[in-house]
Amino acid sequence: MNLLFLMTDQHRVDTLGCYGNPHVATPNLDRLAATGTRFDRCYTPTAICTPARASLLTGQAPFRHRLLANYERNVGYLEDLREDAFTFPGALAERGYQLGLVGKWHVGTHRNAASYGFDGPDLPGWHNPVDHPDYAAYLKERGLPPYRISDSVRGTTPNGNPGNLLAARLHQPVEATFEHYLATRAIEQLERYAADGRPFFLATHFFGPHLPYLLPDAYFDRYDPDLVDLPVSIAETFEGKPPVQRNYSAHWTFDTIPIEVTRKLIAVYWGYVTLIDEQIGRILTRLDELGLADDTSVFFTADHGEFTGAHRLHDKGPAMYEDIYRIPGIIRVPGEAPQVRQEFVSLTDCTATILDLAGCDTSPAVDSRSLVPLVRGEHPRWPAELLAEFHGHHFPYPQRMIRDERHKLIVNPESVNELYDLDTDPHELTNRYEHPELLPVRRRLMRRLYDLLRERGDNFYHWMTPMFDIGDLDYDPSLSSFEPEGTA
Repeated sequence: MNLLFLMTDQHRVDTLGCYGNPHVATPNLDRLAATGTRFDRCYTPTAICTPARASLLTGQAPFRHRLLANYERNVGYLEDLREDAFTFPGALAERGYQLGLVGKWHVGTHRNAASYGFDGPDLPGWHNPVDHPDYAAYLKERGLPPYRISDSVRGTTPNGNPGNLLAARLHQPVEATFEHYLATRAIEQLERYAADGRPFFLATHFFGPHLPYLLPDAYFDRYDPDLVDLPVSIAETFEGKPPVQRNYSAHWTFDTIPIEVTRKLIAVYWGYVTLIDEQIGRILTRLDELGLADDTSVFFTADHGEFTGAHRLHDKGPAMYEDIYRIPGIIRVPGEAPQVRQEFVSLTDCTATILDLAGCDTSPAVDSRSLVPLVRGEHPRWPAELLAEFHGHHFPYPQRMIRDERHKLIVNPESVNELYDLDTDPHELTNRYEHPELLPVRRRLMRRLYDLLRERGDNFYHWMTPMFDIGDLDYDPSLSSFEPEGTA
């Protein structure tokens, strides 16, 4: 079984037609979803690039693999995985797989993708490396113009300086964009693997639609801002929320940007999604032309989401909202019927799924569950809750989250905890942690989270022990052990 793994960065699930967006053109991903399994409740283990990608590589939660934050501004954290860490490409190589990765790496600074056996250009960093020699050679070979931008969109920071770049016009044709370059290199790799004949794993990791949104006019202006419904959570007041959220809003300069510019930014983000969908379409078309589709499982997902103005925020950060934790998750396995699944699944589950499809032992991916039974339409016992974690971005900030069918609890040791009723408050505007009518829910989820963290070996549960004193962790034998829940 060949494996084609398509991944984007900082991608909102609600920008895809197959996930309900009526305006954004994503025909290629919609077609993939229509012929495969779409997971409606797929989540990242942590909404930040390096830890999430390390979880995919290892099948381990961040607290276990210890790559806890992006390196750029967190030099106090580990920069690379331990040398003895299990990774899925090592297991695939033992099975004779050709291994390729074209695009964003961002899983360490001293060891790159080639260190783990992957073919492909070495493309480090958090955003399109437009000064990379392979990209420069690609442009020169085709007589295409170099990268150049104008019309930058920025807010103003509290100290009066220009804020981070959010978007700009890119003065290149689509064929010169970094996204087109990545798809071209992926197609070239696909052709080499097809000629070789051995099974392959080929990943294409796009750097977008991560901000800043740098697009040619045709995509920068593709969508009329009047089509954009602003996020309901743009009404965020931060009342009763951890103060870090208000501070982060100021850092990302949301309130200094006119609302019509916010609407335009979302429209530009949509254009970025369409550009990437078109490049994914080129890869999938070539897969068909090479006669590989019947022998290749195809994945599409993202490392995490993006705020695009939701909760008066941009980027991602220390706020565990659905906007950045829920991600797209699509898997097409030859011969399996199309379907939509409602189980809670994770990006980390892709690791065991890759191993399973390749005929490898899945047990070393200790925090990962193979999704193959779900793709086959089976109904195994499955956990009824989802866990996620965060350790900081720009500064240390530990958080843990548990969500079930209706409620979400977030523990913030340095601040106030959060509890949301996602049925009555799907946009997570009202923190109900102190509301007396939800005290039973709060205690149930607190106990469940505590027990699950202890079961996994996540020492964060030590942060929670003071909650015994306030009654949130009173001992209850019926809640003290982990029994996966689900349908038999």
